[in-house]
Amino acid sequence: MVAYDGEMTFKRQGITGGEGLRGALRRRVAGEGITLMEVTGHGTVYLADEATEITLIPLRGDTLFVESDSVMALDAGLQTGVQFVGLRGMGTGQGLATTKIEGHGTAAILSHGPAIGLQVTPEIPLSVDPHAYVAHHGQLRQDVVTDVNWRTVLGQGSGESVQFRYHGHGVVYVQPAERSGALEI
Repeated sequence: MVAYDGEMTFKRQGITGGEGLRGALRRRVAGEGITLMEVTGHGTVYLADEATEITLIPLRGDTLFVESDSVMALDAGLQTGVQFVGLRGMGTGQGLATTKIEGHGTAAILSHGPAIGLQVTPEIPLSVDPHAYVAHHGQLRQDVVTDVNWRTVLGQGSGESVQFRYHGHGVVYVQPAERSGALEI
């Protein structure tokens, strides 16, 4: 929070983050740490984080998958949880799990530069660099595609040897900057 007008009350949700003890334990094991603060009252709250871009994503009963470091804020009508993605996340530096946000409301996500929402249709799958990936929602299936060959092993590859490929119908958000390893927001 950088400013607010009106009458507001700020309350940190504590260790459970609104998910209960079981949810907090799942987050700890998965490495998807998220600390939420509950804001109630009347007025406007202005949020910022290190001058990163903030994108508002409306959810209407669907689920948004996003790295926990990219979550800025969410409406009270949304619930958070952990979605295990398995070894495909480890191989790309994303980790074993990701955060899922579901319900009705708006989620605010962070990115380095303006997040770009790319449509995916059944006719046209989308490939994304894992280091530019921010979030996705819709009826999407994610695969990890690798192009590892002898040139990659010798260090003469393109540097694009691993990508996420999305099939189905939905939107994938990418940032116009690649991050090295873990998200540095």
